[in-house]
Amino acid sequence: MTNSKYIDVVYSSKNKPFTNYPSKLINYLIKKFCINSDSSVLELGCGRGEFLNEFTNNKMKGFGIDISDYAANFCKNSEIKVVDITKENIPYPDNSFDVVFSKSFIEHFYYPENIFKEAYRVLKPSGVLINLTPEWPYIYRSFYEDFTHRTPFTKKSLHDIYLMSGFKNVKVESFKQLPILWYNNFFIKNSFKFFSEMTRIFTPDYFRLKYKWIRFSKEIMLLSAGIK
Repeated sequence: MTNSKYIDVVYSSKNKPFTNYPSKLINYLIKKFCINSDSSVLELGCGRGEFLNEFTNNKMKGFGIDISDYAANFCKNSEIKVVDITKENIPYPDNSFDVVFSKSFIEHFYYPENIFKEAYRVLKPSGVLINLTPEWPYIYRSFYEDFTHRTPFTKKSLHDIYLMSGFKNVKVESFKQLPILWYNNFFIKNSFKFFSEMTRIFTPDYFRLKYKWIRFSKEIMLLSAGIK
């Protein structure tokens, strides 16, 4: 991503107010990937900082890089560095972090393989790279509504880029940004999963931006992870 005004325009707090979604997502990921509370976490493209802030709320050491310093206003307990990752390396030594995390980030680059190689470099041995990015077959109609999007991903292409960057135990899965679908309760999760699929298939795309349930039933993400 090369435009430092991106957050001000696309993710301004006026147009997209802060919510409790980051807390729900990060707590879900911590449990899913068994992330220890003493972990050091680097977020690539930390943006407004609300996701990085939740890692530090869970007693982890937080670090973030972005094209702007916007997150410094929100992440008081994290170290934020302004970096243009298209021109610079991640400004940390090899083997620095237990976790490297990004959300809605890798699709913004023409050569995302460079980002994966850098993430691999700064991860400690056995460290984990976790990514969330749009899943192309489900979002192709709206992918380029964000003009800064560059490279779309499928399960196969995302799996391959992890392997080509040296990662092992790679897992890639479809993921809906609807916290009720993450419940452990079998009945609740599967009931709403069915309702979400019916919404995705039968609800006209016109309503996508009007209701979050419709939008996030249709705009499916890829949740991926790989071990160094």
